[in-house]
Amino acid sequence: MFRFIKGNLENIDGIAIYPMISLLIFFFFFMGLFWWVFTAKKDHITEVSNIPFEDDNTNDEIL
Repeated sequence: MFRFIKGNLENIDGIAIYPMISLLIFFFFFMGLFWWVFTAKKDHITEVSNIPFEDDNTNDEIL
């Protein structure tokens, strides 16, 4: 099945730019994510990490 897809894609002019664009999008996304993780404040990380341990009744009202 892959040979049918590959055969069709080889006939399209300029198709080689799309893998490069997708690589750049993923690269910049993950670089931005790493930057955010390393520059996040310790207080924010602690607050977010304690969310599952908080005892609130908002989930009980849904059930």
